[in-house]
Amino acid sequence: MLDIIDIKILDFRDLIESNSNTNLDANFSLHLAYSMKKILVTGGSGYIGSHTVVELLDAGHDVVILDNLSNSGVGVVQRIETISERSVKFIQGDIQDEALLDELFKEHSFDSVIHFAGLKSVAESVAEPERYYQNNVVGSETLFNCMQQNSCNELVFSSSATVYGEPESVPISEGAKLSATNPYGDSKLAVENVLKELNSSNPEWKISILRYFNPVAAHASGMIGEDPNGIPNNLLPYIAQVAVGKLDRLAVFGDDYPTPDGTGIRDYVHVVDLARAHIAALSCIEEGQSPKVYNIGTGQGYSVLEVVQAFEKAAQCKIPYVLEPRRPGDIASCYADASLAMKELGWSAAYGLAQMMEDHWRWQQLNPNGYQ
Repeated sequence: MLDIIDIKILDFRDLIESNSNTNLDANFSLHLAYSMKKILVTGGSGYIGSHTVVELLDAGHDVVILDNLSNSGVGVVQRIETISERSVKFIQGDIQDEALLDELFKEHSFDSVIHFAGLKSVAESVAEPERYYQNNVVGSETLFNCMQQNSCNELVFSSSATVYGEPESVPISEGAKLSATNPYGDSKLAVENVLKELNSSNPEWKISILRYFNPVAAHASGMIGEDPNGIPNNLLPYIAQVAVGKLDRLAVFGDDYPTPDGTGIRDYVHVVDLARAHIAALSCIEEGQSPKVYNIGTGQGYSVLEVVQAFEKAAQCKIPYVLEPRRPGDIASCYADASLAMKELGWSAAYGLAQMMEDHWRWQQLNPNGYQ
């Protein structure tokens, strides 16, 4: 259902109608207009969700955000609107609220869902596995049931490279063995299995599963970025908070891994590149057999200390750090073979490590206390 047509499409039609000599194809313009979708984005005010909403709005889609604000604030929505110069509807609520979901689907007749909502800390999942199962798995099942009841069968799901567990080799392809080493990874793998079962029982489902590697950085405007609660679980916001003076020093967990400098190696991908992967997946979702699974990463691994050095260069300061024991559930090395996303979605990462550091540092400088 098309409720809104992007002004750029209208301008394109006007150009065709006002210029009889144009070589532009009116049928192509009409196709573009009707390819715009009404999309529910769960967790859309979170870190990855907010950047994806910006890209969706810029692409002309009509977006509704559903978020319980457990790891974000409503002020994020205002910043999204400022960046995009478009309005977006925000609903505060939880994917486990079946009545709310049913009301939303009946009111808006969504074409598609991009599903980000979920708890995401590996360390926290080890301490609270039942909470992660209830929120990430049961909550997702509630959402999928509601989608099916309301004839909305188009989904892009936010998964994770943690489903690969301790990889047998790197780079990791989508066909690698699946074996999560922590409850967070288990929850993502469980949802992937639910989606495969849904597709087997009802071939009308159109599903893309994106397995993220390590999202970092921020929008170039510096208006939206990663704002973790408490001490960050992820490396880059931890480094940035040390650089801005919010934390005294960085804790480097493990210096005895079988890597060149002893610290863990990860594939860091710019959050804007990651957001654009969702647009690519959405545009290709009707092609091929569902569910399709794609790695979203750069294909390049960097160690913790290499990232520290790159950030020091971007911020022009030293990052003090202290070595700590390994964390439960962490692995030595993890980076992507992202060639399938390039082949089938036409997507590849555009930003390198230096740009990631610069963009994250800009966000942290402009927002030393996050969204507060």
